[in-house]
Amino acid sequence: MKRQAEAILPTDWGEFEMIAYSDDNSNWMPHLALISKKTDLSKTVNIRIHSECITGDLFHSKRCDCGKQLDAAMKYIHENGGVLLYLRQEGRNIGIINKLKAYNLQDQGLNTAEANIKLGFPADARDFKIAIDILNDLGIESVNLLTNNPEKVHFIEDSTITLEKRIPLEIHPEKENLEYLKTKKDYFGHFLDLK
Repeated sequence: MKRQAEAILPTDWGEFEMIAYSDDNSNWMPHLALISKKTDLSKTVNIRIHSECITGDLFHSKRCDCGKQLDAAMKYIHENGGVLLYLRQEGRNIGIINKLKAYNLQDQGLNTAEANIKLGFPADARDFKIAIDILNDLGIESVNLLTNNPEKVHFIEDSTITLEKRIPLEIHPEKENLEYLKTKKDYFGHFLDLK
């Protein structure tokens, strides 16, 4: 995993430096780091590890809270400094085609974890070690982690990077994603209130 390209990216939230990471420069779907201009990488850095969700991030699907989490994280990082890591791990790393198949299974009554398992995948096949590799490349030694996911917390704690604190990133549930959020809380152990 190495840097392949970087450029300044003006966005609705503010200006970021975007860096593309992959094993080689022929990869059309590299992982991305977006660094706020207000960031001092030598200090404790606000970090969001966000896995790609085409349906939520791009099309604002109400089946999940991903797009709203991305928006909230980008706003927070622009205002407070930090880095957003955008990992290309669509559908808990099963890809968009299988994710759509999982949606159909969810419409038949399975939750998101059960649907992935029925399709022959782990409930969550994502690899957050990629995020650690990118943070190491950026020279980041200490982070505040914007997450509700205990798995991401464990990956940071088990690395050489110091976790100073976890910053909750809870999105108010809607009727279309309440069951999805309950699965996140009850099956995956996410830190969610859901009141």
